[in-house]
Amino acid sequence: MSASKTRRQIVDVADRLFYEHGFDATSFADIARDVGLSRGNFYYHFKTKDEILAAVIAQRAARTRAMLEAWEQDAASPGERIRSFVHLLIANRTKIMAHGCPVGTLCNELAKLDHMAKDDAVRLFSLFRNWLSRQFAALGRDADADALALHVLMRSQGVAALATAFRDEDFIRREVADMETWLQAQCPAASFGHSRQPV
Repeated sequence: MSASKTRRQIVDVADRLFYEHGFDATSFADIARDVGLSRGNFYYHFKTKDEILAAVIAQRAARTRAMLEAWEQDAASPGERIRSFVHLLIANRTKIMAHGCPVGTLCNELAKLDHMAKDDAVRLFSLFRNWLSRQFAALGRDADADALALHVLMRSQGVAALATAFRDEDFIRREVADMETWLQAQCPAASFGHSRQPV
């Protein structure tokens, strides 16, 4: 396996372990074990866990940007694009019920640790915030677009937190439906098309 592929594999495994167990609770040995590398070979790619964290955050940011760009291309209206974000709660419900929101859990942990990367993690939320704000502005809500974007983020984080606590899939689906009703009420004159409910 090439060095670049090995590095990507390390970042992928670290991303999963940080999400499932937490950054602080995940050791070099845990990551090396799951990748199948000796400690010596592991250190060739990353010298510190903070270097791995930086790579994980950068990869999450790149994947988030790609997802948002795909929504821009695939959805005909801003309302449908916002729906795509809301429906992440259903699409990722199994993982959310088990481990919470990947962005929210990382931001909370790094804030508690007062880790130097905490602001970098918050920028993942900012990607969603700025994107949602642009969608609401496109729906004619320029004056309060950012407030509406923050409301959607707040609501989705609350649903994720309670879904993790109660492991209740029906709760997630009810809340997503309610968020869609709220979204329609914000821009009643806009066309939202047909809702595409993930299974």
